[in-house]
Amino acid sequence: MGKLKTIARRTFLIGSAAIAGGVAFGYYAYKKPGENPLLSGLKQGEAALTPYVLINATGITLITPRADVGQGAYSMQAALIAEELDVELDQIKIDPGVPSATYYNTALAGESAPFRSTDDGFLANSARGVMDSLMKFLGVQVTGGSSSVPDAYEKLRIAGAVARETLKLAAAEKSGIAVEELKTSKGSVILPDGSQLSYTELAPIASKMEPASDVTLKAASQWSIVGKPQQRHDILAKSTGTLTYGIDMVLDGMVYATVKTSPRKGLINSFDASEAETMRGVQKVIPVKNGVGVIADNTWRAIQAANSIEVEWGDAPYPHEMDQHWEVLSSSFKDDNLDSQMRDEGNIETGLAEGNLVEAEYRAPYLAHAPLEPLAAVAQITDERADVWTCTQVPGFLKSAVVEQTGLPEESVHIHMLYGGGSFGHRLEFDVVTQAVEIAMSMKGTPVKLTYSREEDMLNEYPRQIAMGRVRGSHKDGKVETLDLGIAMPSVVSSQLGRQGLSAPGPDTQIIAGAWEQPYSIPNYRVSGYRAPELAPVSSWRSVGASSNGFFHDCALDEIIHAAGADPLEERIRLMWHEQSRKTLEAVGEMSNWGSELGENRARGVAFCLSFGVPTAEVVEITNTDDGIKIDKVYVACEVGKVIDPINFEGQVKGAVVWGLGHAMNCERTYSDGIAEQENYDSFQGMRLYQCPEIEVRGLENGDAVRGVGEPPVPPAAPALANAIFAATGKRIREMPFDKHIDFV
Repeated sequence: MGKLKTIARRTFLIGSAAIAGGVAFGYYAYKKPGENPLLSGLKQGEAALTPYVLINATGITLITPRADVGQGAYSMQAALIAEELDVELDQIKIDPGVPSATYYNTALAGESAPFRSTDDGFLANSARGVMDSLMKFLGVQVTGGSSSVPDAYEKLRIAGAVARETLKLAAAEKSGIAVEELKTSKGSVILPDGSQLSYTELAPIASKMEPASDVTLKAASQWSIVGKPQQRHDILAKSTGTLTYGIDMVLDGMVYATVKTSPRKGLINSFDASEAETMRGVQKVIPVKNGVGVIADNTWRAIQAANSIEVEWGDAPYPHEMDQHWEVLSSSFKDDNLDSQMRDEGNIETGLAEGNLVEAEYRAPYLAHAPLEPLAAVAQITDERADVWTCTQVPGFLKSAVVEQTGLPEESVHIHMLYGGGSFGHRLEFDVVTQAVEIAMSMKGTPVKLTYSREEDMLNEYPRQIAMGRVRGSHKDGKVETLDLGIAMPSVVSSQLGRQGLSAPGPDTQIIAGAWEQPYSIPNYRVSGYRAPELAPVSSWRSVGASSNGFFHDCALDEIIHAAGADPLEERIRLMWHEQSRKTLEAVGEMSNWGSELGENRARGVAFCLSFGVPTAEVVEITNTDDGIKIDKVYVACEVGKVIDPINFEGQVKGAVVWGLGHAMNCERTYSDGIAEQENYDSFQGMRLYQCPEIEVRGLENGDAVRGVGEPPVPPAAPALANAIFAATGKRIREMPFDKHIDFV
C-alpha cells in the first residue's frame, strides 16, 4: 500500500500519555482520541501510551479486542499488528483487553447504512460516515457481522506502524544515529553496524516520546505474515486440551450452579424443590428471574438437582403452536406491514403480464445456535467490586448490564474475556451472565460458576428468525424478465435491542438482507420486506437475514431460469452487472467444470449471494442414490479483497458451507405448547462427519475493500443444494429443512 496518504493530524491522531518503564501504541480515528484503557491498573514496571501494543520488560503484548469464538479473531488481529510492528508471532502475547469505547467497531457502519455494499456513491459513503461516527459516539464494541477483518485491516496495521516508527525514534535518541538509518526486524531496531536494540529495552524511552504521526505502511510485496499461511495462536492449546474456555474457568473456593428457567420465555408460577434440596452436594436452591437456580459442589450435581425440580411455568408471550406462527407470517404480506422496499425497478405488473408467469412460496424455520460449548460464566461479587469471566461478543453492553444489576460504579465492574467454544451469534446474548451475577449476589464474595445444561441452552436460547418468501417472476424469450420477491419475518434487530431496553428507528434491513442488494440487472426487479409481529424472541444467527433470504432469492431466480430454458450459470452471469460478483460465478464455473457430464444419477446446482459485502458463488454436486441424496463435492468462490491467512480463510469458508448445508438438510426449531421441541443434538443433528463432502475453496482478491468471510458462504449453501436436488430429481424443494421432502445419506 506504501505511503498511507501521510497520517495527517486532521485525519488520524495518535493519543499519548507517558509512564516510565514501558510503552503501548495504538491508533485513533477522528480528531479526538479516545481514552486509553491500558492506563488503568498498570503493574509496576508497565507503561501504556495507546490501546493496542503494550511493551514492558517482560515482552510485547498485543491487544485483540474482537472476541474469539473459534473463528481465529485473536490470531488475525495479532497478525495485522505484528506485520507492521516487525515482530514474529512467537514473540508476542495476546490479550483481548477490557471493554472500552476505544475499541468500537468501525466496520459495522457499512451494514448499518441503508445502501448496497456495491454502492460507492456520495450519499452511500456519507451515510456510512455518519453511522461510523455514531458507532464511535456510542462506543459500540461488537464482534459480529463478519466485520472483524474489515474493522482491523487498516486500523491495526497503523497501530503496528506507529509503534515501529516510535521505537525507531527512541533508538535514534539512545544511539545518536539518524532515524533514517535505522531498520527493524524481529522485535528489535537494527543499527547500521548490525547491532540491535530490543523493543523491550527501548520502551521506557519511547514512553516519554510523542508517538510518530507520519508513518508508511508496508507494501504487500514486503509482507512476511499477512497473506501467508499462519499457525493460529491458540492451536497448540486447543490441540492439547489446555485452552481455557468459559466452561473451564476455575477459581479457589468456587461453587457450581445451574438454572432451570422458563422454556416459554415467561414467568414462573411456582416450583417444588424439596427433592433437589436433599440431593448430594446441593448447597442451595434459590429463585432467579423467570426460574430457579441450584448451587452445588459440582456442575453435574447441580444439573441433576435442577432436573428434579417440579415447576409450573407461566404462559408464553407468543403463539403456542407452529401452525400459528406460520399463519402470522402468511398474513403479514400486506401494506400495513411493509417495512421497506429498497429495490423497485422497472414495471413489475407489466413484466408479469407480458412474460411467462412463475409463482412460489418459500419457508425457513426457526433455528437454534447450538454451539458445542454450552454457555457458562463465573461471577464473583462483593460490596466493592464485581468480576465476571466469560466469552461475549458485546463486552460493553455486558458491562453496562452488570453495572445496572449490581449498582456498583463502572470502574468497579471487571469483565475478563475468555475463548468461546463456538457462538454463531449465540454470545451476542448474555442471560447466563446476569443469572450468574444474580446468584453470586446472594453469596457475596464466593465465586459462582454457572453452566447451562445442553437442554437448558437449547430450550431457552433466542433462535434464528422464522421467515417466509413469496415470489412472482416471469421469463420472456429465454431470459429472466421479472423477479418480485416479498419476505415476511419478525424483526431480529428489534427483538435483540428490546432485551437491552433499546429501540431501533426505521426499517430493519435484515428483513431483506441477502436479497435486495443482489447485483443483477433484471428488467423488472422488486424486493419488499414485511415486518411480521413479534413471535418467539429471536437473535442474530450466522448470516442473520441472509441465512434465509439467500435461499428464497436464489432458488426463486433458479426457478425462473429453468422455466425460461436457460443455463443456470450462464443466465446468472448474463444478468450480473457487478464485475467482482461476475468473476465469482465465472470462477466457480471453472472450478466445477460446469457443463461437463457428471454421469448417471448425478447433478449439480449453482447459487450466488452477496452478503456482508462479499460476493460468494457455490456449486454443489450430488448423487441421487436409492437411499437418498449424497452430497459429493462443493466448490466455493469468495471475493474478499484480501486474504489475511489462507489456512484460516479456507477453514472459515468450509465451516460456513458445512453449517449452511447441515441446517438446510435436517435442522429446525419447532414449538408445541409454547415450548421448543428440540432439546439436544439427537433432534437437531446438522451434518454428520460421514455426510461431509469434499469442499474446494478459492479466495478472490479483485476488490479494493477488504471483507470478512465468517458468514457470506452460508447463504448460498442451501440454495445450491436445493438447485442440485431439482436438477437431479425434478423435485423443487421450497421449505427448509429439506429432509421433510427428501432423504439424505
